[in-house]
Amino acid sequence: MLVTLLVILLASALEAKPQFPTVVLLETKPVQDILDVFVTGSFPTKSIDVKKSNPASPPKPLLIVSPITDGTYPVFMFLHGTCLENYFYSNLLPHIASHGFIVVAPQVYSCINWLIPKLPIRESKEIEFAAEVGNWLLSGLQSVLPEKVTWDQDKLALGGHNRALVGLDPVGRVSTDPKILTNVPHSFNLSIPVTVIGTGLGNESVCGVVGLACAPNYMNHVKFYNKCKAPASHFVTTDYGHMDMLDDNPTGILAIIANSICKNSKDPRDQMRRTVGGLIVAFLKAYFQADSGDFMTILNEPSVAPAKLDPVQFKEEQNHAQV
Repeated sequence: MLVTLLVILLASALEAKPQFPTVVLLETKPVQDILDVFVTGSFPTKSIDVKKSNPASPPKPLLIVSPITDGTYPVFMFLHGTCLENYFYSNLLPHIASHGFIVVAPQVYSCINWLIPKLPIRESKEIEFAAEVGNWLLSGLQSVLPEKVTWDQDKLALGGHNRALVGLDPVGRVSTDPKILTNVPHSFNLSIPVTVIGTGLGNESVCGVVGLACAPNYMNHVKFYNKCKAPASHFVTTDYGHMDMLDDNPTGILAIIANSICKNSKDPRDQMRRTVGGLIVAFLKAYFQADSGDFMTILNEPSVAPAKLDPVQFKEEQNHAQV
């Protein structure tokens, strides 16, 4: 669902709006078999479950994965996919955090509670829930972080499965009002960098019926990327499907449904998770730390990723260059 609408409306709803610097395009790093961003980083991490009953009073239950080394870190707010649980990403999120980012993954809603008669949940309500969490960060996040760990309030990124600044295999609903996926190129009026990570199998159905694909062609990652203005990047994990970034065997009835409803890869999911995690880390390093070496290496030499990336595209801010 709504990668870019969520970015626009969440940014306008937040009481403090983060600033996104222009990326400095450095030279590509010397090519190696696998870049460091695709393996576990040097920061030991801790997972923290924060309930709504916590004294910090978060508006939604949170899964926070944070470095435990003393320091100040950017925050990456991750939104789960449709009807999924935040703990389904318990391998992906620590990978990101281990490279020096605090990951905040709210349970925006639960299909167990909303299943009858309120599904599908309206996008406007999802946006409202996400904005509530974003505003809470300013007053409540610090109190639940490990000792001597602080977050940099000038560096907040939004990402998620189906949605956000870093969109993981985004899908737009045809019934959305206002319309998101129009026929106008570059129509997303964003002043922030965006990266879209799609899947090669997302437009295929498990039963051969095109209309039942989890990310059909008429509203998938290709459409979203085409609507993005520069700077924007687009990576497609050719041999993987819409749910292949989840843990191998998450528990519960929703996990069983999630693992069976979409076309999945026959290859190990670990390669997909490390590729997605590495792309997110490289993107955040480029725009938050002015260190774009890994990002540019992946754009120019996508074979450095654990999973096959094809196509790979990039709209540069001034020249709209495409790799």
